[in-house]
Amino acid sequence: MKQVDIKDLSVDDLTEKLQEQKDTLSKMKLSHSVSPIENPMQIKQVRRTVARLNTELRKRAVQAK
Repeated sequence: MKQVDIKDLSVDDLTEKLQEQKDTLSKMKLSHSVSPIENPMQIKQVRRTVARLNTELRKRAVQAK
């Protein structure tokens, strides 16, 4: 998910997407530890998406104060 797409989401959508991405990341890590997944770079992409979502939520929380 690109930063441009993230900026267009509402706070509720951001928290929902964040939870989905965290669940996806944990499932990918678990499946990768059991048997290597085909493309381990996907883990890196999801981890960065989680970071982008957290950053946007934090930025909006600071602006609201």
